[in-house]
Order: sequence, then structure tokens, then C-alpha cells
Amino acid sequence: MPILSTLRRHRIAAGLIVLEVALTCAIVTNALHLIQTRVDALKTDSGLAEAEIAVLNLRGAKPVPPERNAAIAAEDAQRLRALPGVKAATVTSQIVYGNNSNNSGVSLEPDYKGTRVTAAQYAADEQMIPAFGLKLIEGRNFTPDEVLDGFKAFSVPDPVIGQVIINKVMADKFFPGRSALGQRVYIFGRSPSTIIGVVETLTHTQLMRARGGDGSGAAIILPLHGPGAYVLRADPAQLDAVIKAATAVLESGDEARVVTQGRRLTEMRSDFYAQDRAMAWLMGGVCVCLLLVTAMGIVGLASFWVQQRTRMIGTRRALGATEQQILRYFQLENLLLTSTGVLIGLVGAWGLSQLLMQHYELPRLPWVYLPAGALALWLLGQVAVWVPARRAARLSPVAALRS
Repeated sequence: MPILSTLRRHRIAAGLIVLEVALTCAIVTNALHLIQTRVDALKTDSGLAEAEIAVLNLRGAKPVPPERNAAIAAEDAQRLRALPGVKAATVTSQIVYGNNSNNSGVSLEPDYKGTRVTAAQYAADEQMIPAFGLKLIEGRNFTPDEVLDGFKAFSVPDPVIGQVIINKVMADKFFPGRSALGQRVYIFGRSPSTIIGVVETLTHTQLMRARGGDGSGAAIILPLHGPGAYVLRADPAQLDAVIKAATAVLESGDEARVVTQGRRLTEMRSDFYAQDRAMAWLMGGVCVCLLLVTAMGIVGLASFWVQQRTRMIGTRRALGATEQQILRYFQLENLLLTSTGVLIGLVGAWGLSQLLMQHYELPRLPWVYLPAGALALWLLGQVAVWVPARRAARLSPVAALRS
């Protein structure tokens, strides 16, 4: 009752502390959730042997007939495979962390009827799996005679792709609890494609889609020759030398051909996640600043109230109150204020989470963040009030009554 009576006489100061704690609770709880989502993104497994992979992009100034693209790509790939230190090389329509996104709808029935998912579509030759470092968990790889000319394959109204390889996400989506080998899927119109292999992990090039639901993590590999990015695999220590040698090979014999990019895949990953890392650090800084401001507010208010109540403290000490009783008084007072702010803040945190879900498509705030945020603020309040409360408890009755 004495605590509540005192707080009623200082409504504005008490209300400001409650509001500060509530805002900190609502913002910090959601900020920590955002940081966790960014950290999870940084840990996403692409399924590739990233440390051993280099990617080269080629630009040719001279126009090339479309029907020649597949042959040129196949010739380039053969020359790259002959380089010392190269374990495997391929030309692929897209690669993770690249500025591309090729997708196809895949269904179990013709004309997109029945169950249908949108899959990341990779087109490459039989060297894609060893060049990417993918792991086959079922079936086999393509054979050279199964790889088609991409231009010829799509020059007809109803393209026929006889064999495909899919990732485990798609296999589990279409064929839960059973093998996907030998099953048929429909990608282009009414011509079926037979699944001959399943790779363990192969993500979408834009990995935020691979982490989504509704089959957005599905991927499919088509056996096609065509233009795209040149992917080489070599030992990490030799990768820079391989990039230089590959650049020279691709540019040799034609001054119009220029390699516009030759980079390690690990560098591309670092650039791809630069925004996620920056966001995580920014949110972390916001959390630290808010917690510091809240702690300083509690310390300031507690110190002010100690000065205002010096005579009251002296009177209580003169009547027999111990240091521990004075200390507990201020700690309990802070606990009441902090608890009120935390309860309001938890409601605000849940409301803010709903707002972020609706407007920014962020995942729902897990309930575990709410008690964790409340506990953190309770501890912060008790630590912040300790110094001024300890100073008040150590006041001698005579000095307090004279003040």
C-alpha cells in the first residue's frame, strides 16, 4: 500500500517508465525475432560444394544464331574440363546466388491438373551434378546421349523432355512415403517426363523462396544444352588459378567474347547475404540502444525518488527497518512498474507481429519470445534499480533525518 500510494503521487514519472518498458518490450521482442530469421537465412544450405565452385559469365558482342547456342556451350564446357585442376565443368541456366530465376510449374497430370508446384528449373548437361557437388540419394545421373539441344527441344509446340532429376523436397511433395524413381511428371503441356534421380538438396536461386511453403523449395533439373553461366569445380587452393585459366580459354580466338564475371561462389554468397547481415546488425543495435535507454530511465527515476524520499527512508530506519527491507521496497516498486509495462508490451508485441505479417510477409512471432522478453526486462529492471536502491538502504537514520 505505501508503494501504490507513492506511485499515485508520481503518476507522470511512473507512467513514463511503464510506457518506456512497454515500447522496449514490443520492439525488442520483434527485433530479436527478425534477427533470428536473418541468422537462419545465413545458415541456409544450398546443397552445393560452395568452397570448390567458381562461376563465370560470358558476353559475346557478335550475334549468334539461336540454333548455335547449344553447340557453342557444349564446346566451351569441353575446353574447360580439359584445364588442369578442374574436377567438373558445366553450363547451367541458373545458379544459386545469381541474378536469375527460372521456374516451371510441375504437376502429376497433363495440362497442369491435379497437384501442382512451382519448381526452380535448372537446365544443364550430365556434368551439372558433379560440378555442383550435389548428392544423389536415389537413381542415377543423365547420360550424354540423354542431353538435348535446348533450342531444338523448345522449337516445337509440345516440348518432350524424356528424363528429369528432382530434389527431395519435390519428391516428398509428390510421392510421400514412396520412391519417386520411374514416376512421371508433366512440365510442358501433355508430354510426360520420367524421374530418373533424386538429389538430396538443391535450392531455389533466391533462397528466401526455398524457405517458403507450398512447394516453393522444389527444384528440377532438365538435361539441356544451352547458354548460361559457366560453373567449374576445383580444389579451393587452385580455384583462383582455374578462374584465370578459364577466362583465357573462353576469350581466346574471339576478341568479341568477354568474361564479365569470374568469381568464387563463396564471394557470391557473401554478397547475396550482405543485406541480411546488415539488417541483423541494425536490429541488434536497436535492441541494445533501447535496453540501455530503458535501464538509464529506471536508474534516473530511482535516483530521483531516493532523493525525494530521504526523510522517509530515515524515518523507517529509525523505526527499525533494516537495509534489506529498504532495498526490497525499491525493488518491489520497480517490479510493479516493470510488470505493468511488460504486460502492455506483450500485447503490443503480438499486435506488431500481426502487422509485420500482413504488410511484410514475415513469419509469425513464436510465443517463446514473449516470456523470454518479459524475463529479460524484469532482470534489466532489477539490475538497473540495484545501485540507487542500495545507496538508499545504506543511508544512516541520523543523516537522512537531517537532510
